[in-house]
Amino acid sequence: MRIVSAASSFGLVLGTAIALPAVDPYPAFINSTNRWNAQTTITFPNATAFENATERWNSMGAPSYSVAISPATGDDVARAVRIARSIGLPFLATGGRHSSSTTLSAMTTGLAIDLSRLNSLHIDSQAGTLTIGGGVVFGDIDGPIYEAGYQMRQYSTPLNWILRMSGNGRCNGWGLRWPVSGRQRPDHRQSPVRPPGCGGWQAVHGLGDIPSGPVLGASWCCPQLRHHHVGHVKLHPQNNNGQIFNADFIFPAAANASYFDIIESLQGTIPAELSTISILGYNVTVGEAQILANWVYLGSESEGRELIAPLLDLNPTASSISMVNYNTLTDKAAWGLGRAICAPVSVSGYGVNYRNLSSTTYQQVFQMLSDFFVQYPDGRGSSVEMEVFAPQAVETVADDATAYPWRDTLGYS
Repeated sequence: MRIVSAASSFGLVLGTAIALPAVDPYPAFINSTNRWNAQTTITFPNATAFENATERWNSMGAPSYSVAISPATGDDVARAVRIARSIGLPFLATGGRHSSSTTLSAMTTGLAIDLSRLNSLHIDSQAGTLTIGGGVVFGDIDGPIYEAGYQMRQYSTPLNWILRMSGNGRCNGWGLRWPVSGRQRPDHRQSPVRPPGCGGWQAVHGLGDIPSGPVLGASWCCPQLRHHHVGHVKLHPQNNNGQIFNADFIFPAAANASYFDIIESLQGTIPAELSTISILGYNVTVGEAQILANWVYLGSESEGRELIAPLLDLNPTASSISMVNYNTLTDKAAWGLGRAICAPVSVSGYGVNYRNLSSTTYQQVFQMLSDFFVQYPDGRGSSVEMEVFAPQAVETVADDATAYPWRDTLGYS
């Protein structure tokens, strides 16, 4: 185990040798000429601090690292990138480390840039803008934004990284809320700030020139575009005095076909203010599969209740319907599942997009999951998540305005 902390001027090395990549990163990163900030920490495998800087909430297809840095300043982000490039070491910057990809596992023995210490947050109430450090997650901002009289689109779990989510359409996790208020909208986010001294965009990203303007380049399809240490987000005035309509339901297995028929009916008709999430899982009490549904509407209670009337006709096993404050939605939606789902447990998830809503397909998936629960009792902690969000805001954005390619997506799992 080898641990090096910039706070100790790299004077402390503990433990035994570890397996290293073709080029040992140790000499390059502990060189005294680097002049790291005293609060910047560099760690190596087999150390607890290394695990804390690299562990992912979703372990499916995770990358591997030979060195990790938790920079305290944007200058140190740039310095780390330059060093990695100079020795041919691949690198990846992360915030909440909450999602998964089928390509991240291709990154082996690289440099992990943990941005969690870049957690500054400032709201300009007059300009209606939010300036955040590269490590800020959604759970950090809901309260301050609400108190300032604004709102922005929400992700349904608090640990998702804002800079990543501001540049893409959706990442494997749990739900982008309110497409009407800026999902994929250029006016929702302004220019990111790249680390100084990186020699331009090409030096930071290795992908050629990146245009200025609203493109954050944090797309899920291009995770190597994540190296921003500051972001500027345009906020929106509160709708309905910051009150959001939230409706939670649990439906028994027998209602799955009727429920999925309602989901299919949303194709081409879903209001821009509506977001829906359906989680297919196992009910230990009754011993069968069930559907947990969360419908959120950015509008009045009367309009929201009109939208969910078909769901109430299905006689849900349980329901909870109320108006909630913007800053409490993440904690209250789906009976608080958004925060619970971020618990540091072993999770392995896989995400897909779909452009058509098909009740028949969803019924087949529900039956397959039900059969799985019967055949593999130890797998009853598994679930299938289905998200349907309105496409109206996405469709207003020019194809070359953001990096996200799947503009015709209606559903996410």
